[in-house]
Amino acid sequence: MELLNINCLGKSLRLEGTPAGWQQLFWDNTLVAEKNASAEREGLSVLQFELSAVSPDGTMATTRVHLETDLQWQPFILKYRLLIDEKEALKGMRNTQDIERQTPVKQNIKPNKLSILGLGALALKLLKSAKLVKVALAGASVAAYSWLFSFQFAIALIVCLVFHEYGHIRAMKYFGLKTKGIYLIPFMGGLAMTDDKINTRWQDVVISIMGPSFGLLLSIACLIIYWLTGSMLFAGLAAFNALLNLFNLLPILPLDGGHILKSISFSMNSKLGLIACVVGAALGVFISYSLGLALLGFLLLIGSVEIIFEWRGRHQSHLLPLDRYGQIFSTVWYLITVGALIGIIWYFAGHGDEMLRMPLQVLKS
Repeated sequence: MELLNINCLGKSLRLEGTPAGWQQLFWDNTLVAEKNASAEREGLSVLQFELSAVSPDGTMATTRVHLETDLQWQPFILKYRLLIDEKEALKGMRNTQDIERQTPVKQNIKPNKLSILGLGALALKLLKSAKLVKVALAGASVAAYSWLFSFQFAIALIVCLVFHEYGHIRAMKYFGLKTKGIYLIPFMGGLAMTDDKINTRWQDVVISIMGPSFGLLLSIACLIIYWLTGSMLFAGLAAFNALLNLFNLLPILPLDGGHILKSISFSMNSKLGLIACVVGAALGVFISYSLGLALLGFLLLIGSVEIIFEWRGRHQSHLLPLDRYGQIFSTVWYLITVGALIGIIWYFAGHGDEMLRMPLQVLKS
């Protein structure tokens, strides 16, 4: 990730690094100094380089540049001091908010014209730039869901998907990311798109969980309307929308839950944190099977195992990890959302209506 980008002798001096301790220093996009990954991931560090140029009198002049940093990862604090020929030229400090607001330097990579990746990137660019594609995909989604269910249910499902994706869009805009809108993919759900890249695990958590949170608000609104009117349409919408958003919270990538729990667990440095994740996952699987929610427990087990196996490589990520407060807050937010969605499904399953029991039956299958 980009840790620092300051002016040095009229050009950009950029420091990049990862929580593994690896750092690279670029001056005018040229690599000038490097620090390998090590067990000493935090604390004082010095990167230095020399610049040579011919002076007006024809002699060779050398300029010595030192960048001193004092780094703390959780919570993120970077204190820096720039020295040019042993004289202090600049000093300052950066925190998590500075990392969230920055726009990382994009490296220009020229793919092979005939490569699959190049063609895929071109197709994706065309997809994101064509406004008519949104309308076409929305129409295809309505047709697909109408064929499977009914036209009325298809419209209701589209509303649920759009509301869910709008939650992601609102979170992206909150962090200043440029959004490309919502795309509805037949039989696949929806997709909120942006060209910008996130910089922190906190951004990843908030953007991911805001979709299911908006979905929960929609289910609660439908539940209230059902209480006021007795309309079975809103009862069914509340239950099936809760099921849709609950599946999105499963800890399986690329679902929202996979991003959320990966960001939480990958922000834990100690083995005690990993043990806590394992115990939490085991408890979730046990509760799921105790309640008869076999499918939910199985998918929770698969997703948790995937995250645990990837935990060792967490320090290689370009995303700034969550601090202790962020880990606790994200976990509570996630558990409350999951619990509320399950509660809505369970509530309607007890009404005796076969259709309203279906979401719970899916979880028990």
